[in-house]
Amino acid sequence: MLPSVEAWFASHTWQQPSWTVDELVALKRGRTVSVVLPALDEEETVGDVVSVVRPLLGTLVDELVVVDSGSTDRTAEVAAAAGARVVHREDVVPWLEPVPGKGEVLWRSLAATTGDLVVFLDSDLVDPETGFVTALLGPLLLDDGVHLVKGFYRRPLRLESSGGGRVTELVARPLLNTLRPELSGVVQPLGGEYAATRSFLESVPFAAGYGVEIGLLLDVHRLHGLAALAQVNLGVRKHRNRSLLQLGVMSSQIMGTALARCGVVADSGPLTQFVQVGGEWLPDSTDVVVADRPPMVHVVEES
Repeated sequence: MLPSVEAWFASHTWQQPSWTVDELVALKRGRTVSVVLPALDEEETVGDVVSVVRPLLGTLVDELVVVDSGSTDRTAEVAAAAGARVVHREDVVPWLEPVPGKGEVLWRSLAATTGDLVVFLDSDLVDPETGFVTALLGPLLLDDGVHLVKGFYRRPLRLESSGGGRVTELVARPLLNTLRPELSGVVQPLGGEYAATRSFLESVPFAAGYGVEIGLLLDVHRLHGLAALAQVNLGVRKHRNRSLLQLGVMSSQIMGTALARCGVVADSGPLTQFVQVGGEWLPDSTDVVVADRPPMVHVVEES
């Protein structure tokens, strides 16, 4: 690693975060916290994720919101029963037609919440822990210069003891090392568990799809420098693993966002993959849209 990255890693990485809820509440000093769970057909897991955050509501956490991205199952009902406020994406910034993608839901969540600090947790977590929230909030409450805190963890592949993070290791990490080497010390650049200041989140565009995490990472570095980024160890993160074909589409969106943020022009278009049908390999094309939503502060001003 570069010397600057080594120094950052030593000062801005918490391997064993140990802040207590009471300690963090004392550090809020009037600031408010929103926890946001983006959800799409997660009825089997969203209730458990809400349940581990619910005990913090009213002390460390001021808002607990699930933003539903058009689920066709009982995600909304399960989340509400577990104690979250459920918001449907169509009801936020309603004058704009929703586009598919995780980043779209996270972007709209800014208009559905009010916290000065925002914690994002994925809704497909298996065996989630309350400590995820406390760990992620620590650096933001301790250091006013920090604007984005990334969680990192061991990601079991198919809930086994090792592996996981395939897109991170095969796509995101090589890209960052090549295009933005100062970010080479980030353990999990694509992880869905992170926290940030509202002032930062509302000031930058959001990639509508799976490029949202790498886009925010590149933007915080561009706007505020490496010192505005921190990372904490969340232990083990278990979630639903996806097929290689699904990961191919995800990788294309991530690459498109990263290249655009780094000034590399790349055409947006279909991704051709191959599937086996009746013993034959046939092409299967998927439209990969690399698009940004504008900074929320401008959208709010214009509404």
